[in-house]
Amino acid sequence: MRRWCVWLALLLLPLAAMAHKPSDSYLTMRGTEGSNDIVVRWDIALRDLDYVLELDRDGNGALTWGEVRQRADDITRYATRHLELTAGNRACAWETSGPLMLDKHSDGAYAVLSLTAHCEGLAGGLKAHYSLLFDVDPSHRGLIQWIAPGSPTSQALVFGTESASQSLALEPQSAWRTLREYLADGMWHIWIGYDHILFLLSLLLPAVLMRSGDHWEPAPSLRRSLLEVLKVVTAFTLAHSITLSLAALQVISLPSRWVESTIAASVVFAALNNLKGTIEKRRWVMAFVFGLVHGFGFASVLADLGLPQDALVLALVGFNLGVEVGQMAIVVAFVPIAFGLRTTEFYRRGVITVGSILVAIVAGWWFVQRAFDIQSPF
Repeated sequence: MRRWCVWLALLLLPLAAMAHKPSDSYLTMRGTEGSNDIVVRWDIALRDLDYVLELDRDGNGALTWGEVRQRADDITRYATRHLELTAGNRACAWETSGPLMLDKHSDGAYAVLSLTAHCEGLAGGLKAHYSLLFDVDPSHRGLIQWIAPGSPTSQALVFGTESASQSLALEPQSAWRTLREYLADGMWHIWIGYDHILFLLSLLLPAVLMRSGDHWEPAPSLRRSLLEVLKVVTAFTLAHSITLSLAALQVISLPSRWVESTIAASVVFAALNNLKGTIEKRRWVMAFVFGLVHGFGFASVLADLGLPQDALVLALVGFNLGVEVGQMAIVVAFVPIAFGLRTTEFYRRGVITVGSILVAIVAGWWFVQRAFDIQSPF
């Protein structure tokens, strides 16, 4: 059991470096009606640019506007070398159309590039090849909102190492494609949302057990365990769907630091509850209450992705469904394994006790980073 506990620690402790969501950059690309020019706004995280360009000249761990501004040309050259637009068979030429600026996203400060791509003609089709940061971070993604010339609709595209080259539609996309793209975004986000996953798993770990005095005992039947899982997952789903929708529709807005800090605190609370079983029969209530806050976290990612105003409801439904599909995939993978291990000392002591302590430590570090805006040294 000790060996398994060591492996569990090795799996969980690296998550301490992942207090924020994985690396993304955000592009809004708009075709110009009556012209072959493409207007681009590109938001790139300063932490990513610092990693590849070493913007922090004095090495004090804190970037200043002066340090960033002095490297504006280097940032622009680096970015445009890693995004190629091709109209027909000819590459479009890049031109800077505005000064470098800064903007704040849910996970920190971003450099904002204003660019124009001059293309010779769009009649032969338009393609984009994106390779920013892929050589140093294969998990990095480029999230693009593309508006074709004269089109009232937008197309959401996700560029990764396996989808680095894609075509940009010059005609309005179908409702099905919009739904499919946002569904894929929702699934991807829940799978890389380590805080959301650890919160859900912390609530589900005791679902295959029952409290007997001051210790855990194996649940007598799969039916009982599935009922407990159903209550927790339903409560979590209902809660975060409500606040995700309200926040995405701009009915309610909360400060991102407060939301992200509370999400980290929810993971700590859920993990520590497994040690004492204080809220054993009301875990679904905990799932609902904290799920409301997690919904605002999902909404911040959706805001970064961008919502097409002409297909707002469709994109929102697709993203929400994607989150649920991704969540159910995790549950389906977890329950059989947990139920099969519920009678072992490894599960009851190693996973529940040691695992919950490690999760609480990791999430506690996340809380400190988010609440006090401490940048990770990793």
